[in-house]
Amino acid sequence: MFKKFPRAHLAAAIVIGAVIGTAMIFSPSAEVEAKRMSVAIDTHYGTALPTSHTPSSQSADALASPKASLSPAEATSAAPGVTATTETDIPAEPALTWTEFEVKRGDTLSGLFKRAGYNDGLMLSVINGEGVASDIQKLYAGETIAFAENADHDLEALVLTRSRTESLQIERTETGFTGKQVLREPEVRTVYAQAEITSSLFGAGQAAGLSDKLTMELAGIFGWDIDFVLEVREGDRFSLVYEELYLDGEKIDHGKILSASFTNRGRELAAVLYTDENGVSNYYTPEGRSMRKAFLRTPVDFARISSNFNLQRRHPVLNTIRAHKGTDYAAATGTPIKATGDGRVIHVGRKGGYGNTVVLQHGNNITTLYAHMSKYGRGIKSGTRVKQGQIIGYVGATGLATGPHLHYEFRVNGTHRNPVTVKLPDAAPVPKAQLAHFKAATQGALAQLAAHQEVNRITLAQGE
Repeated sequence: MFKKFPRAHLAAAIVIGAVIGTAMIFSPSAEVEAKRMSVAIDTHYGTALPTSHTPSSQSADALASPKASLSPAEATSAAPGVTATTETDIPAEPALTWTEFEVKRGDTLSGLFKRAGYNDGLMLSVINGEGVASDIQKLYAGETIAFAENADHDLEALVLTRSRTESLQIERTETGFTGKQVLREPEVRTVYAQAEITSSLFGAGQAAGLSDKLTMELAGIFGWDIDFVLEVREGDRFSLVYEELYLDGEKIDHGKILSASFTNRGRELAAVLYTDENGVSNYYTPEGRSMRKAFLRTPVDFARISSNFNLQRRHPVLNTIRAHKGTDYAAATGTPIKATGDGRVIHVGRKGGYGNTVVLQHGNNITTLYAHMSKYGRGIKSGTRVKQGQIIGYVGATGLATGPHLHYEFRVNGTHRNPVTVKLPDAAPVPKAQLAHFKAATQGALAQLAAHQEVNRITLAQGE
């Protein structure tokens, strides 16, 4: 069950002090609360930083909120002891009228301009403006676009709001239009959560206050070592330190998982996020071994195995003994299928009883096959290089299939291996030359996770 912690009592404070004193990264007065900690961790250098808002410029905020504007009194007010400039000396900026539209599926920029009362000629002038003005052509459903016009009904500015933190702002200048991208940096807070599984991973995640998306990311970290369809049991537990993102005091999303542990059938696994000196981020064990493998264990998330690798299986359609040289994953038609490893497409198309099939060639004489697809992933064609986790197709029932599922094969030197049990090669560990940097950069997140876990252990022990 999900545990909510009260404020740290004396015993907990002593434990936290010991852990934090060793790590030398946390303030002695920092409070540990249920699921939250008022310290942000710099994952590059392992130092503790106070969390704070990153303010946006006033002009950017004004444009990003089209209806907000300064009153004449605010615009002409002077500092104490300074003679105020009157409105007769400097004419007030003319008021702008804003009209805002939500971008819907099928909308075009031309159509939105027409709805705002402008023609294609003006639209082309905006697109051909300076800076990043041409990016106004990239529209996505759910965004909003606002037009600002003066008293003469001339277009003075546009704001395309892509999200709470990103907008494209275009203004009229003496020479035409110019555009700029405005990014608002959210406040980052680190949060701790933990749960024990009583029914399902997602149920435990929800009890711990995690979104399903964050629970999926947690499973993705440990997915090379744990089969979350077959191996998760009641009594398994997990804990994690992760980021929550706030804007203007309101939570808008979660950020990265900084450190995590998962206990599966008594075996405890731990992972920490590390960004190397080249800016590449991956998850590693505390010793620096990669959490990744060169291959994903399963190509479909949380799918049920409907037929195992079996060299003596009776074929359900042909009703004859025919070796089943792969694993079948039952899933709804249209479920994404991911490449289990980096590789090159050597076949895409119909393949007899396999139906719509993709075959990938990997290193070390390994090939993987994905059959019965309903359709192929975007851009998937013979010769294409794909990355691990890339969507290469979607579950279907083409070929000799009794229902929608993925048939997946794993071959080494042309010999079929059981995809569920074959030993997968590890990804590269942290290079020895970077181990010192790795230890320094990750000690903060690991110490924070350990401190929370120790508080929980003491709390449970005193409750018994």
